Amino acid sequence: MEKHGNTYDQIFRRRSFHLFKGGSDRLSEAELSALDAFLKTLRPLHPEIKTLVRVVPARETTCMRGAEYCILFYSEKKGDYLRNAGYMGEQADLYLNSVGIGALWYGMGKPRAKTAEGLDYVIMIAIAKVPADSFRRDLSQTKRKDVPAIWSGDGLGVSDIVRYAPSACNLQPWFVENDGSGLKVFRIWPAKRGIMPAGKVNFFNRMDIGIFLLILETCLEHEGLKYGRQLFEDTSDERLERVQVAYYRLDKSPAQL
Repeated sequence: MEKHGNTYDQIFRRRSFHLFKGGSDRLSEAELSALDAFLKTLRPLHPEIKTLVRVVPARETTCMRGAEYCILFYSEKKGDYLRNAGYMGEQADLYLNSVGIGALWYGMGKPRAKTAEGLDYVIMIAIAKVPADSFRRDLSQTKRKDVPAIWSGDGLGVSDIVRYAPSACNLQPWFVENDGSGLKVFRIWPAKRGIMPAGKVNFFNRMDIGIFLLILETCLEHEGLKYGRQLFEDTSDERLERVQVAYYRLDKSPAQL
């Protein structure tokens, strides 16, 4: 069972800053130092996959959204490296919100350095200092699928929260089945993919699943639910309608039976 600290509250206030407006304060040396220190604590979903995380000035990337810096994620391209990157990146995303730094998962961006220490670039999160009142204050204004579209069975007090996990193009490519003993988590091929090219759907949806698993675990822990996690390989490029990616066995105490 992973430990996700006091990140639950950040699910309610996080938002994606699609454009950072000029005139905001710059990140201080102390804030950058704290960010660097936090990034060193990111927990991988797959510890066997080598990763590297760097913070660089936005001018060293193709990001044109007004960001001051970009967090770059590098990885070995093996196994479920995309799911791993999403899981680690969402930890950073929630942390950034907690310290007043705006964030944007920027899938279209490219860094100047395509490799680092023998690892390949995967994804970036663009960041900048934003006003304190810029974060989300009302979840109801966020467009997400209804609970029945992403969850079946007992919602355990988490089903209405996990649906707010961020995803590329807001595709929300997940479905959870509560079978009474645990949670089967599936990656699903989206019925609609909007502007996302078909050839990129699996790439970003696998990363999205990593994000979702981080949010799911955070919610389970907030509800005091202990679990055992089993992960399943998800590396095929086939356009499969439904792929099971994880199973969370719920360890129920006598009070929960």
